[in-house]
Amino acid sequence: MQLNKEILKKLIRAVTMTTPGEIGCDKCFDRLDEFAEMKLAGKSPEKAMPLVAEHLQKCGECRQEFEALLEALRELQA
Repeated sequence: MQLNKEILKKLIRAVTMTTPGEIGCDKCFDRLDEFAEMKLAGKSPEKAMPLVAEHLQKCGECRQEFEALLEALRELQA
C-alpha cells in the first residue's frame, strides 16, 4: 500500500484526536454488549461508558460491530 495525501490526512487526524486515557479496539469490543444493552434499555451508555462512546465515534470498525450487535439484539426483542 502506498501512502497518498488522503491516507496521510486521515492518519494525522487520528493522531490529533488521540487522548491519553482512550481505549483500544480490544477493550471497546469487550464492553460492546453492555453498551448495547444499556442503549436498548433507554439508558445513557455514553455517560456511563464515555471511553467506549468516544472510541465508537472514532473507530468505524468498532462502530459497525456495535451497530450489528444492536440490530441483532433488537431482532431478538421483536
